[in-house]
Amino acid sequence: MTYAVIRTGGKQYRVTPDAVLTVERLDAEAGATVTFQDVLAIGGEAGLTIGAPTVAGATVTATVVEQNRGDKVIIFKKRRRQNSRRKNGHRQHQTVLRISAINAA
Repeated sequence: MTYAVIRTGGKQYRVTPDAVLTVERLDAEAGATVTFQDVLAIGGEAGLTIGAPTVAGATVTATVVEQNRGDKVIIFKKRRRQNSRRKNGHRQHQTVLRISAINAA
């Protein structure tokens, strides 16, 4: 089983080939190919390779499935005994990826 740990959007994700992954929004159209250079670790039959901070020459290739938005998060602020309330909502932009290949150095 080959897997990799990549960093994108300030978060880290453990990915495997053919996995579907939802990440922070990337500037790419649906059907485009995205290559990640920030590979923090690669695991496989030969063992685990941990980068310092990244694995040299390793890349992860993914295909953009779609661009969408996440669930709505409600921000509600109330100041008691002040007759002050504020309700706001937010939907984060997301990119859905399908991992196509993990290339080790």
